[in-house]
Amino acid sequence: MKRIPLTTVALGALALGTPAFAADLAVKAPLRAPLIYDWSGFYVGGFGGYGFGNQNVNNATGPAGFADFTANFESHGPFGGGEIGYNWQSGNLVFGVEVDGAGTNIQGNDNFALGWNDANKLSWVASLRARGGITVDRLLLFFTGGWATGDIEHTNTNPGAGVDQFTAHRSGLAAGGGLAYAIRDNLIGKFEYRYYDLGTYHRDAPTNGVLPYNVANTYSTVLLGLDFKFGGGPAFAKY
Repeated sequence: MKRIPLTTVALGALALGTPAFAADLAVKAPLRAPLIYDWSGFYVGGFGGYGFGNQNVNNATGPAGFADFTANFESHGPFGGGEIGYNWQSGNLVFGVEVDGAGTNIQGNDNFALGWNDANKLSWVASLRARGGITVDRLLLFFTGGWATGDIEHTNTNPGAGVDQFTAHRSGLAAGGGLAYAIRDNLIGKFEYRYYDLGTYHRDAPTNGVLPYNVANTYSTVLLGLDFKFGGGPAFAKY
């Protein structure tokens, strides 16, 4: 008769202990891996900013010696355009390709430094570049480099002899870097510095009485952009 109460007590203790045991198992269950932003996919966007150019003019009447440039002048002005690109992500590394084009009003002149006036205006510029960077969730730090091309309008004014105006189509390189941030899953803002070297163009037969000359052209630009990213999930698990 005494065995029945003992069995009842044992079963009751087991029943009372089961919820605590289950709760303990729930606490010790593996946690879900945290989600981080996925940069992979196509994107398209626009940008605008300000640019600074450096022009070196050299002709046969210039002094001999290092570089042999007879005049140096600056140009500056706003620019804006659009871009399209694609990113691949592996871990916290991002690789991609981007093509862009912009119209500009970057212009300046040498203020008759050689006895006549040389004026430059970068009409438009475009580039095809590779990109690579490292992410911290929604923040991307990147570098970029590749091929660039553009049109430069040059106007040479020789007092009393006339004006010689032409457009030089040039190709060269583009390089730079910046940071991007995913404001929303499909909306990305960025700040970027970009350098263009469009090389040297030659004017071998001016029509206004000046001697043949060459002009070397480089540009530094800073820009703000906004991109829309298509497709792909907004995040993936980080293990």
